[in-house]
Amino acid sequence: METGSLRKSNHIASCLELAILLESSAHKPGNVSVVTNFERTRYEHFLASAVAATPSFRLAAERGIGVSKGEIRANEVGIGQIIRDCVQNIHNWQHGGNTLLGTVILLSPIAVAAGMSSDEKNVFDNAELRKNLKQIVEATTPEDAVELYEAIRIADPSGLGKVSDLDVNSPDSNRKILDKKISLYQIFEIAAEYDRICSEWVNNYTITFDFSHPYLSEQIKKTNDASRAIIQTFLKVLAEYPDTFIARKTSFEKAKKVSIKAAQILELGALETPVGKQSLGKFDEELRRKSNLLNPGTTADMIVAALALCVLNGYRP
Repeated sequence: METGSLRKSNHIASCLELAILLESSAHKPGNVSVVTNFERTRYEHFLASAVAATPSFRLAAERGIGVSKGEIRANEVGIGQIIRDCVQNIHNWQHGGNTLLGTVILLSPIAVAAGMSSDEKNVFDNAELRKNLKQIVEATTPEDAVELYEAIRIADPSGLGKVSDLDVNSPDSNRKILDKKISLYQIFEIAAEYDRICSEWVNNYTITFDFSHPYLSEQIKKTNDASRAIIQTFLKVLAEYPDTFIARKTSFEKAKKVSIKAAQILELGALETPVGKQSLGKFDEELRRKSNLLNPGTTADMIVAALALCVLNGYRP
């Protein structure tokens, strides 16, 4: 690979790694952070996961560069295999269980899209990124779907449940996907109704580009403090969009109650007022009580995607 392309792919991978590290460090309610751990999963597991994921992001960016040069087609990127190999590498590097499955599913296409995009002084344009994202996810193949299913089996996320058709734990699903030629995009269309990550894929990252990223950028400028901006944005996204990870493990009703509480904390001022801080601390304790069933993990994944855009846009802490 020529020097310019190598520099570009390394830069994109570093941007996404930094996004994961920044998000993991912030003390978000109900999540692992630099000051809070779960019984099995600790902060250092996320650090190891970020390092382990970076080579796959670099490869994804390289494939995107290949698409932009006409060396490969969009349906030859192999996004499913990139995600599968990334999840396997994360699994090999730490013993804290599923740390970044949703994040990897969101960030891998972003890495490809960035590779396809032009960059002026290592800054990427959101409109071009979004256009390229649409092309990449819509070009996915049945083989990508099968690889994604394997990634899910490796990560073994909690609250997965079962579906009537094409269930990830069914031994017949892979054969059905290949025989019926069902692409990964089509699989996510089915799952979009109950999974926010899948919904982002099939709706061209609507929440990420239109809601999370603008709000996060505003908070970073306002506070000049990445951690505070991340926590504030986390609460804002959680308040507006009930966490589907919580919904899968418990119920949509409980997920909605968590969102209502997040909205109330924002009304109290969150980190900006003493009463807001006190309420936020109690909220964090409440979310951790029942074996992490109320862990807003999908919201955390969404924040990483928004941070990735910030860093690709030129933000530096």
